Amino acid sequence: MSSNHQPYQHIRYFTELMSNYLDEKDHLKSMYHRFPRLENFEAQILEKQLEWKDSPIKRTVLTDVLQRQYENIADNETSLKNINLLKDQNTFTVTTGHQLNLFTGPLYFLYKIISTINLCRKLQQTYPDYNFVPIYWMATEDHDFEEIQYFNYGNKKVVYNRDSSGGVGRLSTKGLEEVLNVFRGLLGKHDHAVKVIELFEKGYLKNANLADATRVIAHELFKNDGLVILDADDKQLKSLAIPYFKEELVLQSSFNAVSRTLESWPARYKVQVNPREINLFYLTDAYRKRIIEKDGVYHIDQEETSFTPEEICQELENHPERFSPNVIMRPLYQEVILPNLCYIGGGGEMAYWLELKDYFDSQKVTFPMLLLRNSALLVTSKQLEKVEKLQLSIWDFFKKDHELTSLLTYKISEIKIDFSDEKEHLKKQFENLYEIAQKTDPSFENAVNAQEHKQIKGLAHLEKRLLKAQKRKLEDHLERVLKLKKELFPNDSLQERHLNFSYFYQEYGSEFIDKIKENIDPLDLRFTIVTL
Repeated sequence: MSSNHQPYQHIRYFTELMSNYLDEKDHLKSMYHRFPRLENFEAQILEKQLEWKDSPIKRTVLTDVLQRQYENIADNETSLKNINLLKDQNTFTVTTGHQLNLFTGPLYFLYKIISTINLCRKLQQTYPDYNFVPIYWMATEDHDFEEIQYFNYGNKKVVYNRDSSGGVGRLSTKGLEEVLNVFRGLLGKHDHAVKVIELFEKGYLKNANLADATRVIAHELFKNDGLVILDADDKQLKSLAIPYFKEELVLQSSFNAVSRTLESWPARYKVQVNPREINLFYLTDAYRKRIIEKDGVYHIDQEETSFTPEEICQELENHPERFSPNVIMRPLYQEVILPNLCYIGGGGEMAYWLELKDYFDSQKVTFPMLLLRNSALLVTSKQLEKVEKLQLSIWDFFKKDHELTSLLTYKISEIKIDFSDEKEHLKKQFENLYEIAQKTDPSFENAVNAQEHKQIKGLAHLEKRLLKAQKRKLEDHLERVLKLKKELFPNDSLQERHLNFSYFYQEYGSEFIDKIKENIDPLDLRFTIVTL
């Protein structure tokens, strides 16, 4: 139904950059390759196929690594089928990426993956001569543990407190049994709460590190959809990127290309990320730290380790797994090791990808199509009934609090608050005065104009005072609407950025995930209301 959708451009939570990208503004077209429309995928397929036709070794390495990573995953037949398809030159991927947030983090984790799965299905229907595999790229090499160590269950925060260092994917799951005990106490007693606990246990209590735990959890949620989950923190995969990593160390290619892009970056858009001179980290089990070149010597930030140019190139050849791309280089690494057509991400991700087109061109790597992930609001039938009783639309709740309460006050007030008729009447009264003024001194006309503005302004002030008075009188009604808004938009932010999937799973089970799959179309660039 059209009433269940609104363009992202109409919703205040989306940036001007994303709105302009979705509107395909001319001044942004140099920052991407092809806009994500279904008919544009054919050219993208042919270009990526040409790029990969002389590199069969890349498909072999990719499938070998993935098969190894899936060895201990139960019920993996559908995923393994897709992994085997990756050997075929007619198979391509659609990719999304996400941090290893505790128990998947906010709801949009699901939306990213479902967008990816649904796009592959749509492409398969449209281009049956090719195969399309959905990829979830786990951000296992990130080292900012504070960003991922918690999730929100309702208005409660579940936190994994511990020290950390190095890439989070290698981090031990020790101590997560205590987190589970806290979480168990928050869960309701719905039929599916037991399944939530079992999923947490299966992921975190039966796997040694966060990468393996996250793979198990994501696989359990999407094992019937052919999702392939990739941990790119792998020596074999990084060996494929050695030429690009070496050029980065020697020529600082990404810094030069992205800096050129940012020189002409429109001032009204925030620069999402600034490049370093070298956009690689040095990664060990103990730390992940910047590589800094100074006076011809490569230093590991805050460590005593250093390399000559010859030594660091030899280190790269011998141990590519110790070189970890940062946010600037990671997209290139992804597109080098995957036969990828499209990257699906949130607004912040799209913003930094738009900085990278010139860098990709300089490396002769096909720039993927960039698709903003689906966004949705999950609403229960009871919540919709409350909305209707308040004489409001669900879209009214996207407004700021004061706008929402003003709207409701205008709707339910027994007193007319709108003084538009009075203002119009006043203007007509002043028309006679203007006729008189035109026959006399110009200073009198100025006085009439000033008096008109003063009285119009006075009416506007009275209108605001009356609105405030009515808000006080209707306080009970307004408190109800704000309480409902807080349920739908915790902390006045999108629900998908706050609540964890378990909040809905414990009541509805996997059916609520199926409901999302049924209701969102990745190429329909509109916000979606999903009724549970």
